[in-house]
Amino acid sequence: MEELLDISNLLIDNTKIDFKRYLYEKIDWGERLIGIKGARGTGKTTLVFQYLKEKKLEGVQVSYFSLDELFFLSNNLLDTVKRFYQSGGKIVALDEVHKYPTWSKEIKNLYDRYPDLQIVFTGSSIVDISKEEGDLSRRAVMYELHGLSYREFLKLYHDQDLPVITLDQILDPDANIRTLLPKEFKPLRYFPDYLKTGYYPFSGSNEEMYFKKLRQLIRTIVEYDMAEIRGFDIRNGKKILQLLYIIAQQVPFKPNVSALAEKTQIHRNSMGSYMLYLAEARLIDLQYPVGISVATLQKPEKIFLNNTNYLYALSEVKPEIGTVRETFFNSIIKVDHRVNFSKTVDFLVDNQFNFEIGGKGKSTKQATANSTWIVKDDIEFPTGQSLPLWIFGFLY
Repeated sequence: MEELLDISNLLIDNTKIDFKRYLYEKIDWGERLIGIKGARGTGKTTLVFQYLKEKKLEGVQVSYFSLDELFFLSNNLLDTVKRFYQSGGKIVALDEVHKYPTWSKEIKNLYDRYPDLQIVFTGSSIVDISKEEGDLSRRAVMYELHGLSYREFLKLYHDQDLPVITLDQILDPDANIRTLLPKEFKPLRYFPDYLKTGYYPFSGSNEEMYFKKLRQLIRTIVEYDMAEIRGFDIRNGKKILQLLYIIAQQVPFKPNVSALAEKTQIHRNSMGSYMLYLAEARLIDLQYPVGISVATLQKPEKIFLNNTNYLYALSEVKPEIGTVRETFFNSIIKVDHRVNFSKTVDFLVDNQFNFEIGGKGKSTKQATANSTWIVKDDIEFPTGQSLPLWIFGFLY
């Protein structure tokens, strides 16, 4: 126990708080039970450390426990937190909860036993508390952390502190976007860098090393995190990686289930479940028409990789620019908006906004006064119904 607390203090004290992810300001830190989930590598642990550091600086007794520590193979979470609480602890952060078999039940017990103890827990994007034994769905306030936006990338790596621009502002014909940004701001200067190596907060100057880290991250998600998905047989991890690799060469596309089953040796009847596993792990994104629930396991109309960095890391050849554009738009817009498949346009957002994605030469014939916008790469600012692609990277 003492060693765990020493490790906790060391990690918290060495945490930097000069850059915080978008989610930090959205979380209601006054809640007693807070859950933060998200794909591996997005920065959940750092975000929690930052909160603990700020509270520790205020004089609050805090601690961090990672539940994949060897300590918890022979020690009980309930007893560990009880000892911390009895010594005056007020806030405990529990990381990697999905690696501890009875996490939801024990967190529920801690919540009920110690009403003045705040619990913050983090887990993989595969965590679904509505399906856990502890019935945390009525107690915990859940949040999901996504990868860096273009705006965050500019702040983290280029020290440009720029505002969030909402979808309403982007679509408002009377909004002058230029006035929201510094006069010297060049929106396209670093955009290609972001599309290649900017989605995760471990970017660096060595592009090939970044892609190597990303491929390693993907393998870890499949072979380590996805083992916690109910119904997933880890012995099929190799087939899952093969399926992801095949998808990466074709996205965005309407899946041919029979062809995918033949190439991967995954049974056709299991293909829907496997694609759903990849989506739950935030490796791919599945697009359905309005009114179709993902839970039905119906074949998706369209498949995307989760973000553009995956395209560059997994594709055998340089990704098609049209694929990069659509993947970027999808990865950003889905964070706070509902995206559905449409037969007439590239994207239907919130069941009311239509978007066509293309280069600066993209025709505006499809645009009408209030329903369709043409999103163009390589333009700096909005003009009529034409919107710059980069600006959607400022949604969060």
